[in-house]
Amino acid sequence: MRKIIFVTGNRGKLREAKDILAAKDIEVIQNNHGYPELQEDELEPIAAYGAKWAADELKMPVMVDDSGLFIHALNGFPGPYSAFVEENLGNQRVLKLMEDETDRRATFKSVIGYCEPGGEPVVFTGTVDGNIAYEERGSGGFGYDPIFEYEGQTFGELGDAVKNTLSHRRRALDKFFDWLD
Repeated sequence: MRKIIFVTGNRGKLREAKDILAAKDIEVIQNNHGYPELQEDELEPIAAYGAKWAADELKMPVMVDDSGLFIHALNGFPGPYSAFVEENLGNQRVLKLMEDETDRRATFKSVIGYCEPGGEPVVFTGTVDGNIAYEERGSGGFGYDPIFEYEGQTFGELGDAVKNTLSHRRRALDKFFDWLD
């Protein structure tokens, strides 16, 4: 079984990555050391920088994940600031921002960054298009899952087994896995 170090403090991301990559015979080992995050408008440079920094700091190959919810009516907000917004405002306040909006389209995006010590980082992007629900629904997942609706159900309603077959993180991890091979 192959092993990969996943630098994250987010238990939800860790659980998803473990579930998805276990099926590909890859053991995910958490390192919650963290890394400095660039302030950028896109996730790719954040993940690339984080992977390079962590690989050089830890002296081992690492994977990082930078994810965000991009809401069309809010010009892509919260985007790369999703974790900060979720932690400080929460889903209810995001729904409040969307109260009078008719355009509910949103994109969930995950960027996996991978780097070996002294090497150049590579990134793999996965996206899922959906809508912002009118209320929180479901108790599964984490973060924005209860308000992100995909084909009529929120990620919070789908359950991990279904969500992990189609999520933005799944799509990014599949690209990463293909590249690893």
